[in-house]
Amino acid sequence: MPSHLIRKVGLFTMCEGRVLLCQSRKRAQPLILPGGKREAGESSLDTLAREIHEELGGVQVLCAGLLGTYTAPAATGLGSPPRIVEIELFAGSLSGPPTASSEIEALVWFGPEDDWGRLAPSLSTLIFPDLQARKLLPW
Repeated sequence: MPSHLIRKVGLFTMCEGRVLLCQSRKRAQPLILPGGKREAGESSLDTLAREIHEELGGVQVLCAGLLGTYTAPAATGLGSPPRIVEIELFAGSLSGPPTASSEIEALVWFGPEDDWGRLAPSLSTLIFPDLQARKLLPW
């Protein structure tokens, strides 16, 4: 795998017309999907279950279904080399109310009136527009 490629598994979950996003403890911006990088030997669903349990306070993913794989420029800090992120995106619900845990500073229920400038590039330029076109994101 090239060093400039970051492979992740993410969760798309909605409640009352809003999408659950995370704010990292490392960087306040941009907002990202819950999920993370696969560890050696993990399947995509194993990665998703582990990351959601770690990041969202012990909740579990219910009814995960693959929505697609998206490749986009990664959100990087100033002075960092350009990188590409590949996100295998699953839709699902959660077993209970999420709480920010581990490397997550805060959870944001992002809605249609919120500022798209706060989103990671993969969300604003690729994932959300695709989900809107497929009528999976109703705004």
